[in-house]
Amino acid sequence: MNTRHELHCHLDGSVRPATVAGLAREQGLTLDRPVRDLVVAPADCGSLSRYLTYIDLPLQVLQTPGALRRAARELVEDWSADGVGHGEARFAPQLHGRRGMTLDEAVTAVAEGLAEGSKTTGVRTGLLLCCLRHQSPDESLAVAETAVRRRDVVSGLDLAGDERLYPAAPHRPAFDLAHRADLPCTVHAGEAAGAASVWEAVDVLGARRIGHGVRCAEDHALLERLRADHITLEMCPTSNVQTGAVPSLAEHPATRLLAQGLAVTIGTDARTTSATSLDLEFARLREAAGWGEREQNLAQDHARAAAFDGK
Repeated sequence: MNTRHELHCHLDGSVRPATVAGLAREQGLTLDRPVRDLVVAPADCGSLSRYLTYIDLPLQVLQTPGALRRAARELVEDWSADGVGHGEARFAPQLHGRRGMTLDEAVTAVAEGLAEGSKTTGVRTGLLLCCLRHQSPDESLAVAETAVRRRDVVSGLDLAGDERLYPAAPHRPAFDLAHRADLPCTVHAGEAAGAASVWEAVDVLGARRIGHGVRCAEDHALLERLRADHITLEMCPTSNVQTGAVPSLAEHPATRLLAQGLAVTIGTDARTTSATSLDLEFARLREAAGWGEREQNLAQDHARAAAFDGK
């Protein structure tokens, strides 16, 4: 029985390489290198911005409802093979309009793919929509309005992007709307920037969960706040090392913060970009950081408690 929960997984970073190659052929795109070289990031990217370039090609081929539906369905199948019983997929629908697809059409396509995968595997799914830090507050508000309007299939709202370059505060109207509609929110913070970005996510945007948050370990007062308010950390060890957010798996703060009573969870971030799975994430933590069954079970308990309502 699949009992694992994965809370932090980007759809566009989790498209199977073979699917990217097949969609590229169907769409008449010529690839100048093997597809894996284009969609799987190296072990050391040095920065989040370089890591994100490996999602460019998947985004390019995910510009039709059929492509989005297929990618979502296959993600659920991959979750099932990975022992995941509840998976939350997140994506930015505003990035899929190059051929005229609307926000609602993109959301419908992904929701249909998730539902198809759930029907055949039994995996429960949730769908989160991502506002993007580098976009305007109006664009984020449109995403939030779509999320609220599509509460039949949308489980939460996210803010993604490089917090080192773009603050979260301008996007507050979108998150205020989500809060008024009782739509739970998570925010990427404490990955490319320090603890101040986590404070901003919590105090300005009202985040219930923090995407990554590895830099929160720098601030004792922040850790007390996260613990007191039961704010969950969605940590993605392999990705965090690739982007340079942490120096190594052995030094990843998930181990220490979990032991200190923080609500640490483990996710893949981007299954294809990081060439990983939830099973691999836990295996790597066992090997590099001394995790055992106790730590894995505790992280999963936190994930179950923090899951947004799935379908």
